[in-house]
Amino acid sequence: MTAAAPTPWDGPGARPVGRHGRARYRRRLKPSGPAPGYRRSPARPAVDVLGCPLPEDRLYDVEQGVWWQDEPATGTARVGVVASFSAFAGPFREVTFRPVDGPLERGRSVATVESTRFTGAVRLPIDAVVVERNAAVHHRPRLLNDRPYTEGWVVRVRPLRADDAATKLATAITARARVEEEIRSRRILCWPLTPETELVEVGIECSAVLARLNEEIARRAPGEALLLVTDDPTSPIEMVRWSDQTGQAVLAHRQDGPVHRFLVEKLERPVPRPRGPTGER
Repeated sequence: MTAAAPTPWDGPGARPVGRHGRARYRRRLKPSGPAPGYRRSPARPAVDVLGCPLPEDRLYDVEQGVWWQDEPATGTARVGVVASFSAFAGPFREVTFRPVDGPLERGRSVATVESTRFTGAVRLPIDAVVVERNAAVHHRPRLLNDRPYTEGWVVRVRPLRADDAATKLATAITARARVEEEIRSRRILCWPLTPETELVEVGIECSAVLARLNEEIARRAPGEALLLVTDDPTSPIEMVRWSDQTGQAVLAHRQDGPVHRFLVEKLERPVPRPRGPTGER
């Protein structure tokens, strides 16, 4: 890796790389549009908490790590997990629904979730009756990671008291401070696509880093993402070159001191972008 470069990313404090900026990274996205992460899920504005979204069209139980969205037409509501919880847990592998019936108190478990580094319960934020379980998340647990605010809902419930949600749960604005505290204490990083693995290459020269990255990408299925961690100061510009040469997608980049983190997605049909005679594309 040769010359130092600014940092491309769409997060706080980001700077563009060269005159093309983050557009070079966006060119590597799938032809269908943005990566299928939670950033495209909210249909209404969301409060951004250190990169983790809290859509404003629902309420939150920060202690339980769940959201509540009323469905006025039917008198029901959907319950799901917040993006920061999904990011903390990592890729989910299994969702098992609890065989519970009748009125349930706040805090009762309605499902058990297992990920690569977490096993725990999804709990009700207020007293309610479960009227539907989302079979989609049982068959595709990764929806909790990649679509936590839309297809990744867990249960549909009917509250025992109509005003409980408004009086006992927090809005996105009021929940923000507590969620930020949790993110900082747990060192949570929310990404537009949940990485399957981390490739930590600290203290390694550039050619070896890229060789390891190519090996790991070759093992991955299209649509899967990995997180590359390196302390090479020239890695931002070299990752632009790597993306152009391989056609693979660099979805995001964050820098924490000397450490760079790149979220890389394997595309099904990568299209390399060759350089012109002067090195321009």
